[in-house]
Amino acid sequence: MYIGPYQLSNNLIVAPMAGVTDRPFRTLCKYFGAGHAVSEMMTSDKTLRMSKKSLYRANFDGELAPISAQIAGSDPHDLAEAARYQVANGAQIVDINMGCPAKKVCNKLAGSALLQDEDLVARILDAVVAAVDVPVTLKTRLGYLNGHENILRVAKRAEQAGIAALALHGRTREDMYLNTARYDLIKEVKSLLSIPVIANGDIDSPQKAKYVLDYTAADAVMIGRAAQGRPWIFREIAHYLATGEELAAPNIQEVKDVLLGHLQELYEFYGEYSGCRISRKHIAWYTKGLRSSNEFRQHMYQVETTQDQFKGVEAYFNQLLDYGEIMSDVQVESIDLLKP
Repeated sequence: MYIGPYQLSNNLIVAPMAGVTDRPFRTLCKYFGAGHAVSEMMTSDKTLRMSKKSLYRANFDGELAPISAQIAGSDPHDLAEAARYQVANGAQIVDINMGCPAKKVCNKLAGSALLQDEDLVARILDAVVAAVDVPVTLKTRLGYLNGHENILRVAKRAEQAGIAALALHGRTREDMYLNTARYDLIKEVKSLLSIPVIANGDIDSPQKAKYVLDYTAADAVMIGRAAQGRPWIFREIAHYLATGEELAAPNIQEVKDVLLGHLQELYEFYGEYSGCRISRKHIAWYTKGLRSSNEFRQHMYQVETTQDQFKGVEAYFNQLLDYGEIMSDVQVESIDLLKP
């Protein structure tokens, strides 16, 4: 699959997620086989551009190409300027956010709220594409309200504006993340356009990825929440698509090694205070479904230093490994404590 001149290594893409897809997370997902990753959204409000949070989000140092920066806002001029800023900062692809359903974003007529105003959508697309010499992609939803899905018009207008690829989440803004993703309109959009279409929404297993690719004929799938605490999902999907066989889930030792490595990267990237606090949600995701994980997570929320946090995670996984060795001696069920 190509986005403009850039050939991706495969058709598995990490979805942009605010507060999640920072550089350490994107790098980890690419290590496990994601062919592409889009940054978390960065506001087009230039008064916030130099905030600490924005600078973290715009950090692409050492990242594998192609580098894609997502921008969010509602003013065509500001978004065009933000696109130029991100290209100067190293972005090789600019992605426009018209899909975020969060209230604080939609209240500013950004994200998926833009789908209420197709004229504004068109002006934004034209302005951003004209502003930069790199491919511009679009991430969006089926529409704003159920029963008023307008994605067919929006998608066609995006192609006319010169959008290089379209990522489509199979829900409306009204759905938020409730109900189930719908793929019929994604299939219809794919049949309508000549640019690459990326299917997104509820893709949480190798089997689901294959189903969505087959049903919609999409060029790629985009994985978001299913990769939280499970970056190896890209390895599992790639293996299944290539062979038709399921890859064994990682054992406790590998989960431990991946999580500890991820924590080290987060500490180095964010520093002591933010590193410790941002790591808490990742620890919760990695340990979901493991033995005594709820009690462990509650304890981790109270830990205030990276050193104590790291030692606590290490000790917890060592206990799991010790428990697994004991259980295997008495021939009880598998020592792999991960739920399927």
